[in-house]
Amino acid sequence: MQFSLRKTDDVRDHVLTVLFLLIAFFLMVFRHDGGLQTVRKASILAMSYIEQPLSQVRVYRNALQSSEQLGRQNILLQDELSRLRSVKEENLVLRNMIGLRDTTDLELIPVRIVAKNLTGINNSFTINKGSRDGIEAGMPLITPEGLVGQTILSRTGHAQIMPFFNPLFRASARIQGNRAYGIVSWSTDQSNELVMRYVPLTIAVPVGSVVETSGFSNQFPSGIPIGTVTRTRPEEGRDTQQIYIRPFVSLHQTAEAFIVRFQPEPEVEELLLQYESLFQ
Repeated sequence: MQFSLRKTDDVRDHVLTVLFLLIAFFLMVFRHDGGLQTVRKASILAMSYIEQPLSQVRVYRNALQSSEQLGRQNILLQDELSRLRSVKEENLVLRNMIGLRDTTDLELIPVRIVAKNLTGINNSFTINKGSRDGIEAGMPLITPEGLVGQTILSRTGHAQIMPFFNPLFRASARIQGNRAYGIVSWSTDQSNELVMRYVPLTIAVPVGSVVETSGFSNQFPSGIPIGTVTRTRPEEGRDTQQIYIRPFVSLHQTAEAFIVRFQPEPEVEELLLQYESLFQ
């Protein structure tokens, strides 16, 4: 009987212990629920402060990558645009050259300039055709815009050209619309101008007038455009004037041209030589 009472007391103690533990657990959880919420809010706030600069770093890195990609694409597009512009300019030049061949009676030989020396006084061009193609010394080089120069040397596959920006260059010229004739040469004091000399002061030469070859020197056929008049100036101590000319052709941009198959009249050349010999 005493054993049964002791066993009952032990069970009761275990049940009470479990009950107290459950009550203590629930009290602990519910008592600190607000604290847990506060900790949770604080942790979220802290993480937001940490996440903000990290997100900006990520955005900046993505922006750098995008900028680098856009930069590469921009370079490729600029290169493509430059090539398209070059092709367009070349097509325009070729179209003008074809138009010139269709509208002139001159016998033309198409050539390409393969070397340029435009750095000093003795300027020169080298073209990719020579005596094998019928090119001889003295033949003019022209473009659809006008006169470029004159052949000085000719070899089998190449020829040397003296452009108008050379102190040895001379061309007999005239002003369109009047009877003003003179000699065109390079105005070395103005590297981008030509000058026409020996035109009488009594002949009015308006600014903007077109200057072309006259054909009188037996060196160039007549009617090849040279440039436009920019200004005039009386020559000191003479009754003539100097006429300054802006050339139609840009030597630096010229890449394709024509050689004019032009031969001076042998009889005229002989007469000139005989005339000069009279004064020797």
